[in-house]
Amino acid sequence: MLRLAKWLVLAFLLLVLALAAPVAYIETMCRSDIHAGNYNPLIADAQWQRREANTYLTYPEWHIVYAYDGLAETLKTGDEHQFGYLKSISQFWKSTCTMMRVADQHGGADQQTRVMIHTIGVSFSLEMALKAAYEETIGRLFAYLRGPNKSPQDLVVLETANNYAQFLRQTPWYMYDFGAANSALWAVPVTHVLRGWERRLAIGLEWESKAVYAKAIAAGAAANGPAKLEIRSVISGLTAEQLSAIANVRVVGESAGGIVIETPRYDAFTRILATISQQKGVVREVAGNDEIMVSLTIPRGATYQGPGEVLTRMERQGFASERLLVNLAVSELATAFQAMQVADPGIEHVFDY
Repeated sequence: MLRLAKWLVLAFLLLVLALAAPVAYIETMCRSDIHAGNYNPLIADAQWQRREANTYLTYPEWHIVYAYDGLAETLKTGDEHQFGYLKSISQFWKSTCTMMRVADQHGGADQQTRVMIHTIGVSFSLEMALKAAYEETIGRLFAYLRGPNKSPQDLVVLETANNYAQFLRQTPWYMYDFGAANSALWAVPVTHVLRGWERRLAIGLEWESKAVYAKAIAAGAAANGPAKLEIRSVISGLTAEQLSAIANVRVVGESAGGIVIETPRYDAFTRILATISQQKGVVREVAGNDEIMVSLTIPRGATYQGPGEVLTRMERQGFASERLLVNLAVSELATAFQAMQVADPGIEHVFDY
């Protein structure tokens, strides 16, 4: 019994070390000289200004969104064990290292942001590692015993994966209704006894655990106050009337560089900027900044010939394509959107600080 306890303690310590190692590496090796820009913002109100470094530092959260997107794509034609869980972990930390270095060239990350990135990174790594350990062993066995045709439970998991991936593009993960997903998992009939019950128990336990964790995170988020869900930008080339006619755009004033608008953030923001650019509008500034990062997808091995500087590129899990993170002058957004649509392949997301 004592020997078992020692092995358990050793295993726990190794787990802690494995989770802490990338954090230590990021903090010691992924640094650059801090440079504060001298740009004079058109949006003078400080409450509507955001740190330029945050356009790069929001990527780690979106990497998690894209991981679930890749898992959903994998499940359309395969099973969970075919997804690259460990590669997703590696990509998270490699891209975070790059983003930290680039962020330092734009003012750097504050301590709160660094802690947040490391927290979600450790949580994501642990979740992906646990899923890999289960799905590539027990899950793989039960999928093999099931045969090529998905069970009703597999189809619920597929539908939920698609819904969850889309949900994350605009809404925090902890607001997802995992309880309803679990109810749907148990509501469909069991046509393959082994796989059906294995999915009910394994995926059901995962979703129940996430539901409990989500409530705790939601309570913490409520205590810290709601996140700011709007952002302001300066647009030229379109009239106030033309901008007001675009869905979810509110004209709030004028500046020396153009018309100031207020819009939703996240995925909706990307689509609004695309509409403005397609109507020949030019984005002059976003949240007091003159540089911004976008992600785009291209066929594997293709050459990017658009504006800006490619910061990094990586394989997209579940897709036969690559993701590029590109740094742009804000004024180059119109050129990018006129050359590429919000599509796959095409522009994927504008990281709004």
